[in-house]
Amino acid sequence: MAAVSRRTFLGAAGAAGAGTVLGAPFASAASGRSGSGREAGTTAYVGSYTSTPPTGHGLDVVSRAGTDPALSAVRTVADVPDASWFDRSSDGRTLYVTNEGDPDGTVSALDLSDGASPKLLGATSSKGAAPTHLSVHSSQQFVLAANYGSGSVVVLPVEDGGKLGEATDLQQHTGTDREAHAHQVVNDPSGNWVLSVDLGADSVYVYALDTATGKLSLHKQVTLPAGAGPRHLVFHPDGKHAYLAQELRPEITVAGWDAETGTFTPLAVVPAVPAGSTGDLFPGEIAVSQDGKFVYATVRGPNTIATFTVADDGAGLTLASSVDTGGDWPRHLALDSGEKWFYVANQRSGTVTWLPRDATSGLPGKVAGSLAVPSVNSVFFA
Repeated sequence: MAAVSRRTFLGAAGAAGAGTVLGAPFASAASGRSGSGREAGTTAYVGSYTSTPPTGHGLDVVSRAGTDPALSAVRTVADVPDASWFDRSSDGRTLYVTNEGDPDGTVSALDLSDGASPKLLGATSSKGAAPTHLSVHSSQQFVLAANYGSGSVVVLPVEDGGKLGEATDLQQHTGTDREAHAHQVVNDPSGNWVLSVDLGADSVYVYALDTATGKLSLHKQVTLPAGAGPRHLVFHPDGKHAYLAQELRPEITVAGWDAETGTFTPLAVVPAVPAGSTGDLFPGEIAVSQDGKFVYATVRGPNTIATFTVADDGAGLTLASSVDTGGDWPRHLALDSGEKWFYVANQRSGTVTWLPRDATSGLPGKVAGSLAVPSVNSVFFA
């Protein structure tokens, strides 16, 4: 399935929303700002699609002043098309971004010497179509990317200065009932294993990475029920459990994780929507609080943040609430570093909304504001 058809089915902006977003890149909105923008407080990065209507900006820099949760436009970074996922090096010097092109995807590297004005270092082929997710390997020697369109995982070496070299490995997934669509690739908390979630193959692949050669070797393939459509997983802070959002069924799979043996074991399946929910029900992003007491997932269709309470030392998950995100088609959510605010990328309405988080109950409050970004897909606090 091509990236464009994927967005048409699970994310393209509807015509009704096209007139409600800001079409101009942020560079014009930020004219008159002085200095690097650091005086404005926290800097964050916003990704949006440039190849599907309404045309997004690609990569935008936004800022937050002091304790004010509101995001303000700073600038658009040129030549970073279809920016859809972010990660950075552990030293904070380099930002890596997927460019979700189809059939030729790339990964961009940007210098963050001035975080409010990233400088493009270059773009490297992902050796596949529509790379939708990436992560910096714990060794800091490689960037791993998941090619959704072609169902593969690529390994890109990090060179001096943060630039990316040509791929050292490409692992192709194979689906049984549907074409493979790799949607995520991450390290486990121990740093010893690489896990890739494939929506089309209904599988979680566990790899070992040889950091001397940059080659992946398949350790295990964990197959989930046909049609589950696993999308993204997140590890509990204990490193012994993981929570897997299933896109094609409104469910979260709770799994055990054994870092010594590299074993991913599904334990339970929990609904991500209240009983009796109907219509489009497509989970998007999943996150866990730093204290491990709460798990959050966006659900497109009802356009909610689902909050789950965690019990049984990470093995138990219960849906506690569903709160409106204040936008249409919440593809992604992020918590700020203090976990006081949720930031939700609502793709179809072209808005980033922010909602307060109650530290005790863990629950989101009502939407407190929004920033217009056409075809937005993600928010990243570096």
